[in-house]
Amino acid sequence: MQNLKIVDHPLVQHKLTKMRKKDTPTNHFRQLLREISLLLAYEITRNLDMTTVNIETPIENFEAPTLDGKKLALVSILRAGNGLLDGVLDLIPSARVGYVGLYRDEKTLEPVQYYFKVPNELSERVVITLDPMLATGNSACAAIDLLKKAGAKTIRFLCLLAAPEGVKTLNEAHPDVPIITASLDRQLNEIGYIMPGLGDAGDRMFGTK
Repeated sequence: MQNLKIVDHPLVQHKLTKMRKKDTPTNHFRQLLREISLLLAYEITRNLDMTTVNIETPIENFEAPTLDGKKLALVSILRAGNGLLDGVLDLIPSARVGYVGLYRDEKTLEPVQYYFKVPNELSERVVITLDPMLATGNSACAAIDLLKKAGAKTIRFLCLLAAPEGVKTLNEAHPDVPIITASLDRQLNEIGYIMPGLGDAGDRMFGTK
């Protein structure tokens, strides 16, 4: 699959297995998602631009490496994206945060927008879009369409699980957007859920079903 990076770190895979279990309680599911998102964030930020700054250590002056450019923008696709957002913010607390409100029409499986609020100067920031599930890919594409209209030029997509159908859809619509995930699962079922998957991430995170 093009533009796809699967993070196969043992801790990521171990925690993901716990999340997949249908009897994992809501509070454990949330905590595991937060822990995995921090590990995934480490991978998605691996090649950020760097510069140097002169600092004074207790011993001497030193040209030390530091991040270059404006602070990152983290954009959560509501509502489930917020589960990833918490962990990524643990790693990058200075990042700017935006939200795209989308829900999936259960009949058409197409996304419906209800909210959009993002940081300014997106064209000068690395934008990391967050959604636990890349299923059909329709919501991800719709969110990235909106971000590009708002000026974003460098976008990365972070998810917990991906289906081949979603990766294909996102690659075709936005070939410039790399995808970081913990697993590429087998396929979608007839109602657009990832198999074997872990169910509805939002419902399991918030205990709404």
